[in-house]
Amino acid sequence: MPDLTIQDSDCLLIIDVQNDFCQGGSLAVPDADAIVPLINELSPQFATVVLTQDWHPAGHSSFASSHAGKQPFESITLPYGEQTLWPDHCVQGSHGAEFHPRLACDAAQLIIRKGFRSAIDSYSAFYENDHTTTTGLTGYLQQRGIRRVFCVGLALDYCVRYSAVDARREGFDAVLLEHACRGIDMNGSNDAALAAMKEVGVVIDS
Repeated sequence: MPDLTIQDSDCLLIIDVQNDFCQGGSLAVPDADAIVPLINELSPQFATVVLTQDWHPAGHSSFASSHAGKQPFESITLPYGEQTLWPDHCVQGSHGAEFHPRLACDAAQLIIRKGFRSAIDSYSAFYENDHTTTTGLTGYLQQRGIRRVFCVGLALDYCVRYSAVDARREGFDAVLLEHACRGIDMNGSNDAALAAMKEVGVVIDS
């Protein structure tokens, strides 16, 4: 098992701990609120902390409401590939887009807002869903001398999964702190996400 002792060259990546993904939100992830105190305990241990924030314009192409006759959780094909349709969530400036009120954000040096282009969704903290358009996170971490990324947050089977996989793609070591994540888990998607992360060398710490 790799040494998980936290180093100055490590980054804690806190993914999408926002009201719409928590209890009472429009796309609530089961038991999501339980990870907030766990993340708050982790944050002070890291010299570099980055938050991601879903930040969709109204009428975003990933919203089921933007497509006549479509329901949330159906899939459609968009120019960049298959896209799951979601309930309207994390609309820019809304209460649902705000971070969980008990999430300690003061330790973060950077907030990456993603999904703000209306025609393309963005799960990963590193790339939009075309897997080509970057968020700029790679360059930021490289400039800070980061070598390893610890991933926590929501949802395990979507934004956390793709962020961890892309961290490896970008040349970083990656660790999933599974106890500080929760997933939507549609049709076994949590297990599929864990398998996909392991396949590319993400260390799973339960």
